[in-house]
Amino acid sequence: MQAIILAAGMGRRLGEFTSDNTKCMLEVNGVRLIDRMLGQLSNLDLSRIVIVIGYEGDKLKSYLTKKYPSSKIEFVENSVYDKTNNIYSLWLARGFMAEEDTLLLESDLIYEDAILEAAVNSKDDNVALVSKYETWMDGTMVRIDDDRNIVNFIPKAAFKYSDTDFYYKTVNIYKFSRDFIVNHYLPFLDAYIKVLGENEYYEQVLRVITLIDKCGIKALPIDGFWYEIDDVQDLRIAETIFATPEEKLKKIQQSYGGYWRYPKLLDFCYLVNPYFPRRRMIDEMKANFETLLREYPSGMGVNSLLAGKYFGIKQKYVVVGNGAAELIKSLMENHQGKIGVIYPTFEEYPNRHDDDSIVKFHPENPDFSYTASDLINFFSDKDISSLLIVNPDNPSGNFIPYGDLISLAEWIAQKGIQLIIDESFVDFSDNGFDDTLLRNDLLETYPHLCVMKSISKSYGVPGLRLGILASSNEGLIKRMKKDVAIWNINSFGEFYMQIYGKYEKDYARACDKFRAEREIFRKELSGIPFLRVIPSQANYFLCELTDGVSSHDLTLRLLTDHDILIKDCTTKKGFGKDGRQYVRIAIRDRHDNALLTKALLLIANGGKR
Repeated sequence: MQAIILAAGMGRRLGEFTSDNTKCMLEVNGVRLIDRMLGQLSNLDLSRIVIVIGYEGDKLKSYLTKKYPSSKIEFVENSVYDKTNNIYSLWLARGFMAEEDTLLLESDLIYEDAILEAAVNSKDDNVALVSKYETWMDGTMVRIDDDRNIVNFIPKAAFKYSDTDFYYKTVNIYKFSRDFIVNHYLPFLDAYIKVLGENEYYEQVLRVITLIDKCGIKALPIDGFWYEIDDVQDLRIAETIFATPEEKLKKIQQSYGGYWRYPKLLDFCYLVNPYFPRRRMIDEMKANFETLLREYPSGMGVNSLLAGKYFGIKQKYVVVGNGAAELIKSLMENHQGKIGVIYPTFEEYPNRHDDDSIVKFHPENPDFSYTASDLINFFSDKDISSLLIVNPDNPSGNFIPYGDLISLAEWIAQKGIQLIIDESFVDFSDNGFDDTLLRNDLLETYPHLCVMKSISKSYGVPGLRLGILASSNEGLIKRMKKDVAIWNINSFGEFYMQIYGKYEKDYARACDKFRAEREIFRKELSGIPFLRVIPSQANYFLCELTDGVSSHDLTLRLLTDHDILIKDCTTKKGFGKDGRQYVRIAIRDRHDNALLTKALLLIANGGKR
């Protein structure tokens, strides 16, 4: 068996990375794609490796000849690489193809060793490696029957998103027998080029064969890691997927989201509602997608009206943000004087303020719990102009009941300072909506009160980037409305707020379902030998690690062995002084929570998945 590698393309979408070199010379974590591929091929029993070169081909040839002087590498040159596509590159190598069984690969691929071995070791004479369709995939798709026969090759032009449940993406690794090459593929390849030209893809020939008759190629679905690198984002993802475990964890943590690019990753780090929105609401959003995509959103006047309707408060009391983060930035960077902050907490607030102007309160107990009385006692003699309370707190899950908050608001009013309450998770509390401070009467009674709420977290729509701040301090609200961009909310977020009222009952049911799941998950986590689960009224649990388990090691182990991401609290302020280790675990749905519990039990018992 021989290997043929197609490496003539220009890789225009990679911009500066391919300005003076062909795509397979690209480095991923310090290793060139071609070196990685040749290293993997060297483990196979191959008679030779044929590489079709084109763009910057002389550089590639010189590099490989010097680095692998004893390797059996042959080169075929596509001198019109800028006017042709890979069908012509393969046609140029047809003489080699006709001589023996062939492993066909494209040079812009990166994959695990086991994937190549699967192709070679397959009992099928002719096999196409395929992977179940995922959103990041682009290019040729196939449909297969129950016997793994490829029944159709689907080019880009025929792709239908409505059919993606049935699609498999070709990995662009094929194993062909000499008999198939000589008696089927090459005759069709010649005819296709003569009739339809040279600027096509070689898989189009396979598509023609399947349309005429059974092509005789079996699909081999794979489950391992692979990636096709076409642009700079692909490069970044490939560098993450194929990094060392430590580097992979670091890169994922530093991306701060966008985890949909890693479909196998199960995210227990970021915090959302697993039961809302329901399918019908999503379908309504989808039905209006094109209109929302093509039309401008409204300005702040309309969006504050919608937000007021959403939460049942007056329009003039509310400012809408592109996520709560935009409003936190505006609020904190314009804040005057010192601010009281309870640690550990959601650090977006203090990070937006001068550290010298933060008066810090650290609860002196292993649960990081505190009451309104604790805060009053601590801050009574402190010179602060504002007090920040995240309620329930993040990451501790500590909760101050509604009545105690009112008492605190009364005390704050007497001191003449501002009270900032972030109640992004309050709907998950045991009393749910009864604990909210988003009420006109409360806002009017306490004009020093500011209530922040992230719609992303409790309503399960983080991609829409929606948040509000409410206060009857109209001067503050007006200033913040001027501070944010005139179109700070996109049409999708605006439309979501417009239609939410039809789905309020669904949301209430979702929160009820969530509370039940939280209790089930708490009991499961409490059964893990090295976890101490801290009580929470939010959609996450702060857990202390015992028995010498470190938060970093556990986070790394879950990611490496189980593709699960949790929050390592090591770097958060307020932890670590006494050597205790903590992680925060989001609460997802029953299926996902059971997977995490199983993974933790395996780790506790010293096993892997």
